Amino acid sequence: MERKFGHDGERLKEKFRHKIGDAIEKVEDLVEHIFEPRDTVDEVNPIETRDAGDCTNPNIRFEWDNYSTSDKQAFVSAIQCLIRRPASGRFAPSRNRYEDFVRLHQSYAPNIHSRSTSQQTHKFLLWHRYYVWAFEQVLRDECGFNRAMPWWDEKKWAGRFAQATIFTPQYFGTLPGPTNGRGTCINDGAFAGLQSNMGPGQTINNPHCVQRAVNEGVTSQTGVDSYNICLARNSYPDFHSCVEFTFHAQGHNGVGATMADAIASPGDPAFFMHHLYVDYVFRKWQLGNLSRRTTISGCAANDGCPPLTLDTMIYLGGICGSKCPDLPVRDVLRTLQGHFCYRYDY
Repeated sequence: MERKFGHDGERLKEKFRHKIGDAIEKVEDLVEHIFEPRDTVDEVNPIETRDAGDCTNPNIRFEWDNYSTSDKQAFVSAIQCLIRRPASGRFAPSRNRYEDFVRLHQSYAPNIHSRSTSQQTHKFLLWHRYYVWAFEQVLRDECGFNRAMPWWDEKKWAGRFAQATIFTPQYFGTLPGPTNGRGTCINDGAFAGLQSNMGPGQTINNPHCVQRAVNEGVTSQTGVDSYNICLARNSYPDFHSCVEFTFHAQGHNGVGATMADAIASPGDPAFFMHHLYVDYVFRKWQLGNLSRRTTISGCAANDGCPPLTLDTMIYLGGICGSKCPDLPVRDVLRTLQGHFCYRYDY
């Protein structure tokens, strides 16, 4: 049975309002001030400078609208390159290198997504951080991508995803609404007519077009309010739950169709822009307190809540070869220490 992301937006809003409604008025102005975006990389938030780690020359991830036209074209071309490349053979029945990532996510989905608010795995943010980083490495090593990595400030487009500057015929293609109540195949942009062999759910060997069905009533719930609410959470499990069940789920469901399929959603390349935003928010939350970059807690699995510790292993199936070994949480917890060396432009 196909598993969708949580509930519809209104039920999610109700689920969280009771617990955190008071916090919005008390902390929103403070949080918004602390994390106020800067116009240039040189004007980095002072909090950012306190996270030196052991990485002296980090890669910068630039927000899509701060990214040049040439860089945008190079990025979507690199993804097209992965789609054209043969599969590695390690993620059967994937039919191309891009589908290797879809199959990996599909295979691991039961272990990296919470089943519900009462059955959670708090590896979700950590695993997807590593997964998106691995995607970047493969773009670079196998398709010659040599630009800074982009990210998408999704909250700017809440309620108007279809107008977002990534969803144009020049780049990721437009966001159509449903057709007769079902998804609509991508029909323009770099991924027009894109086919997937994976999904829905755990289905394999099922060639079909990648589809979208935008719902702006759902995308409207991905804005600054949900961003601030989650940043105001103090513990990692509380922050994690807030992200996974609010703007993360709503971003997927708002784009709709393939993206709304929790298992095979990477079939739509928009998945990676969405999860780059999720990782951006995760890093912003971590910058609020050093302990958030050096300690961890929560459940390592949905069943029985075995403890999530710094020694819990994160597996990627070797998707990017020797660059993607199985790693303990301690090595993926920080973006400027351990296995990574990157930060965001604001």
